[in-house]
Amino acid sequence: MPIEIRQFPCLADNYGYLVRDAASGLVAAIDTPDAGAVNAALAREGWRLDFIFNTHWHPDHASGNLALKRKWHCRIIAPEGEADKIPGVDQKTQDGDRLALGETTARVIATPGHTLGHVIYYFESDGAAFVGDTIFALGCGRLFEGTPEQMWRSLSAIAALPAQTKLYCAHEYTEANARFALAIDPANAALQARAAEIGRLRAQGAPTVPTDVAAERAANPFLRAGDPGLQARIGMAGADPVAVFAEIRKRKDRF
Repeated sequence: MPIEIRQFPCLADNYGYLVRDAASGLVAAIDTPDAGAVNAALAREGWRLDFIFNTHWHPDHASGNLALKRKWHCRIIAPEGEADKIPGVDQKTQDGDRLALGETTARVIATPGHTLGHVIYYFESDGAAFVGDTIFALGCGRLFEGTPEQMWRSLSAIAALPAQTKLYCAHEYTEANARFALAIDPANAALQARAAEIGRLRAQGAPTVPTDVAAERAANPFLRAGDPGLQARIGMAGADPVAVFAEIRKRKDRF
């Protein structure tokens, strides 16, 4: 049976997620940006919380852990490399682990770059990946702790997932990301169409997340650092993709 996913806005621009295994009824929160918002979403659905799967240690992803654990006695699972920074951890996880949510399995994929211990949770049978701050629609996370090489490998791992895989990003950053992407890749027809659709969605107050792997491969400049056309447009024809990625990230930081 498939998983059920509930997405809800919280804080200034975060998204929270609840994932329910339809067979068993077990529920996991992917990160805890705001305990009140998580509890409100649970109440709307009539669900109880059994697990928290943290992607990384930043407070807008883990600050609700302890309040939710007190209320629900849920089990908190977090990346091994950041467990000492994440409140209430019961189980440490690492790259390649498989986590059971009832009859559903999530594969843990290490994606260092934004932070050194960042992981994502990939529900392969359901074609869904909860990617934290590694990748955004038309963007990627800032390199607060990792190197460009680490982040490029992490993004490449996400880009290698099946094209139809839904990517549940943790922030609504897409309009700003689209403006930057168009500034460095203006001739990209897929990007032009995507930017127009993003504008329509945001004008209606609708989310631009989730995205999917195919859309990001086509239009996200951070996944296109190996593309000769984009390389030429930024004056780095034939350069190593890691160097190109690093340059694109620097430009976005200044944009």
